[in-house]
Amino acid sequence: MPQKRRSQSWTELKQAGNECFRAGQYGEAVNLYSQSIQLLEKSGQKKKEDLGILYSNRAASYLKDGNCSECIKDCTTSLELIPFGFKALLRRASAYEALERYRQAYVDYKTVLQIDWNIPAAHDGVNRMTKALTDIDGPSWREKLPPIPTVPMSVKESLAQAASLAPSPQQNSVTDNKKKAPGPEAVKKAKALKEEGNVFVKKGEHKKAVEKYTQSLGQDPTEVTTYTNRALCYLSLKMYKEAINDCDEALRLDSANIKAFYRRAQANKELKNKKSAIEDLNSVLKNDPNNMAAQKLLQEVQKMK
Repeated sequence: MPQKRRSQSWTELKQAGNECFRAGQYGEAVNLYSQSIQLLEKSGQKKKEDLGILYSNRAASYLKDGNCSECIKDCTTSLELIPFGFKALLRRASAYEALERYRQAYVDYKTVLQIDWNIPAAHDGVNRMTKALTDIDGPSWREKLPPIPTVPMSVKESLAQAASLAPSPQQNSVTDNKKKAPGPEAVKKAKALKEEGNVFVKKGEHKKAVEKYTQSLGQDPTEVTTYTNRALCYLSLKMYKEAINDCDEALRLDSANIKAFYRRAQANKELKNKKSAIEDLNSVLKNDPNNMAAQKLLQEVQKMK
C-alpha cells in the first residue's frame, strides 16, 4: 500500500515557492505561493505581515512572467496588509511602467523615495517616468498626476529600525552624502523657511533669501524648487558657480526640471561656457518648444565668440 504523502504547511509551500523563484521557475512559484496563501487564509490566523509578504512574492513571480495586471493586483493586496511596503511599491511601479501607466508608476516610485531615499531603482524609475511624462504631457505633466501619499513617520522609523538590525550590503555601501527623506516636522519647517526666502526675493533682498533657502534645505534637502530658487538668487548675486551647483542638485532630483536647465544655462553663459549653455537651452526647448525666454537666450549664446 503506497505511503500517504504528508501535507505541506504554508511555510513549507512558501519556501518551495522561493526556491522555484530563484531557479527561474516563475509559473511554478506562482502555484506554490497561491497554495501557501490559501492555506494561511483558511487557517484563520491573523498573520497580516506573512500574508502581505506572500502576495508580494507572488507579485514578483507574476512580474517576471510578464503578467503585469496580476502583479498589480497582488501588490495592491500586499499594500493593504502591509501599508507602504517598499518591495510591493517597487514591483507595482515596474508593472505600471511596463503597461505604460506612467503616472501611477511615478507616484509609486516617489512614495518609495519617501520611505528610503537611498534606493537607486526608485531614483532611476522617477527619472524615466519624468522623461516619459514630459514627452507625453509637456511641461505641465505634474498637474495630471494622481495624489502622492504621505508616508507616516512611524512607518519610516520602523523600517529604519529594521534596517539597522539587519543592514543589507547595498545599504552598507551607501555614501554619507546621499540625502535622507525628511520627516513631516522637518518638511513643515522647510516650507516655512522657503516662503520667508520667497518674500525676500520679491523685495530684491537676495542675500537674505539665500540664507533662508539654505536653512530650508538643511531641514529638507529633497525639495527641488528650493534649489532652483536659491540658484536664481545666486545669479542675481553673480555667484555663477554656486548657481550651477544648485541647478545640478535640482536636476539630480528631477532630471527634466526646466527652471534648473534654464538657470544653469544663464550661469554658463556668464562663465563663457558656450557649449554647456547651448546644451541646457536645447534641453529646455525640447521639453517646452515655445519657451520665448529660452529661444532668446539661445540666440544670444550662439552669437558668443
